[in-house]
Amino acid sequence: MILVSACLLGLNTKYNGESNAHSLILKYCSLGRFIPVCPEQLGGLPTPREPVEIMNGSGQEVLSGPSLARGERGEAVTGQFIKGANEVLKISEMMDVSAAILKERSPSCGVNYIYDGSFTHRIIPGQGVTAALLRGQKIPIYSEEDLTEELLKELLSD
Repeated sequence: MILVSACLLGLNTKYNGESNAHSLILKYCSLGRFIPVCPEQLGGLPTPREPVEIMNGSGQEVLSGPSLARGERGEAVTGQFIKGANEVLKISEMMDVSAAILKERSPSCGVNYIYDGSFTHRIIPGQGVTAALLRGQKIPIYSEEDLTEELLKELLSD
């Protein structure tokens, strides 16, 4: 089984109530091997919701304490982000997950990049909170931007 950011599967879980439907992922959806997850919803945040960025670090620093997840108007949502990441981890353990395909640049799911916390669309290297937690548990994580049909077929064959 493969965890997939729910927005990539066409579910309207994105912060603005829309999706990030990804055609290649949708092409293989009918195989029944994908588990849709939205850590922000699992952490108790509504949809739509205020845009969130990580302040002064990345997901790993949110998990270890020095960084915070904040909404654009300043609302602290660190607790919801950590709760959501832990819920995704529980799902991965219950369902014997072999990998995760996550939404790049998301403060929860970013695999290689996230926004810098300034709400100016500046991108920095780093992982979102859920991506950092999954990687720390040795679950292979992939960005939808790095996904090829060959890689997806390989993941599905495991």
